[in-house]
Order: sequence, then C-alpha cells, then structure tokens
Amino acid sequence: MNNDVALAFGTPRKLPRASELRGRVVVLDIAFAYDTGGGTEKFDKITRRLIDGLGPRLAAWVDHHDHELHAKYRDDPRFVLATKAEHPACPEMVTPELVERIGPIGTICCHGDFDGLCAAAKWLRGGIEPYAGADADARAIDTRIGVPGPIGERFDRALRGRPTDEGLFGIIVRHLSRGLSDAGLWAPIDAAAAAYVAQEDEARRLARDYVRLTGVPHGVAFVDVTRSRKRAYDKTLLLLLGQERETISVVVDGDTVALAAPFDSGVDFLALLGLSGGMPTRVSVPRARLGDVFRALRVVDPPDSA
Repeated sequence: MNNDVALAFGTPRKLPRASELRGRVVVLDIAFAYDTGGGTEKFDKITRRLIDGLGPRLAAWVDHHDHELHAKYRDDPRFVLATKAEHPACPEMVTPELVERIGPIGTICCHGDFDGLCAAAKWLRGGIEPYAGADADARAIDTRIGVPGPIGERFDRALRGRPTDEGLFGIIVRHLSRGLSDAGLWAPIDAAAAAYVAQEDEARRLARDYVRLTGVPHGVAFVDVTRSRKRAYDKTLLLLLGQERETISVVVDGDTVALAAPFDSGVDFLALLGLSGGMPTRVSVPRARLGDVFRALRVVDPPDSA
C-alpha cells in the first residue's frame, strides 16, 4: 500500500471541494451527476465544478455509470469512462497499465461502496486485486447478479450496516490494500456488519406490503413505506425482494421514488424517464414524478397514491 496517498470519499451528488484534495487526484467509481428531469444543471454544479477546480491536478476519472456527457470527455486521456454494460463494476477497470500510465498521485477520491473502495485499494496496489476474486465480488455486489464470495459478502454487509461511515470506508481500503494481511482489521468491519441485521429485518418486514401491478411489458412490484417503516432499512434489499415478485420494483419513501430491475433485464429507466445519467436499471426520482413513472411503465392499475 502507498501510505503517501490520501483518501477522500464522495457520491455523484456530493463531492469534496478541489481545495480539500491534495496533489494529483484520481476519482474512482463516482458517476457524473444527472438531473431527474433532464438537463445538466446538477452536472455543472457538482461534477464540472470539481473537474474545473482541479484543472491539471485531475490525473484520472475512472467510472462505469452511463451518462450522456461521457462523449464530451472521450478525447481526454484522463477520463476512462464506460457504461454499466461494458464494465459492470469499477475495479476491473483499474489495471496495472492504467496505474502506471497515470503515475504518482496525492489523493484518491472514491465512492463509499464496495465497488469504489475495492477500486481504490486496487489502485494503491498498482492495479493488482486485493485478493483472488475481488473483481468478481465487486461485479456480483454492484449488479446483484450471482453471489459474492464469503470475503466480498463480509465487506458488503458491513457497508450496508454503516453506509455513510467514512471511518469504516478508510478501514476497508486499508485492509484491502494490505491484501487482508492484518486480521485485526476484521473486528470493526464485523461490528459494522452486525448493525446490518436490524436493517435487513426491517426490509423483509416492509416487503410483505408489496402489491403486484400489471405493467407492459414487465410487471411491477410496488410498495409505499412512508408511513409504515419503523426504523432504518436496507433499500437495496427491499428493491431486490420486490424483484422476486415482478421484474420491476418501485419503492416510495417520503419524497423519493426508487426503481430497480435486474441488471440483465434490458430495462432502461434512463430512457423511459428521460434522465441524463446513472444506472439504467436503478434510479431515484422525486415523488412528484410517480405518475410519470407509472405511465412510462404502462401500468394499467396504478394505486391511488399515484
């Protein structure tokens, strides 16, 4: 592990300021921001602000989420951009050749999920997997196709238990970048995983309220948990439980509508809802667009809340 490289964490809608990042910067697994109604306002305010703020200090931006503005950066060698179909997970994009080409850096800014953290650790290891099968685990976890191995599952449950804990993120990158050589680092990771049990139980309880709607060409499993949720829950798991009933699952919680479909389903919510970027098979839109959602999915029996 290169101990001289600082770590920072971000999301497509919340990035650190350029002034907070030292030296040359690599950005990993952070999608370009997109607007739920189309347009580039959020991209300009969030993504482009960091790109412009870093200027020549931006060493590389490596990402695998679909976005219509990828084409704008196609000729810039700092940007290594793919679609989710081309690369289901980010770590497989971090190769020894890429790390060598980019050269010395001062900071890695990555997404705080297993995909992003594993990519960061792999970069610190010169493009070498933290453990045999790490790339495959990242694909399984990020696409929810197949089952990750026991090591990937252990990390994934910890991150689901504490999905915003940047201290945990740092521990996981450190453990991965050292090739899992420090067994003592499993203790805080496993403690975070233990916190996930209650969130998993709540998701399974909420899933009992799914109703099945008729859509064209895919059926829809729908649940509104705004009033029924009692505690924190794993929304990803709740969406997956809906997909056990129908191809598409829709979860309404407060002012947000989350939609998901299997990675290999062929469903493209970006095209259906006129969104500029993100994952084609998982998006979130404001509750005000719930009617648009049901029209786009051609639901013939929308619930009263639509």
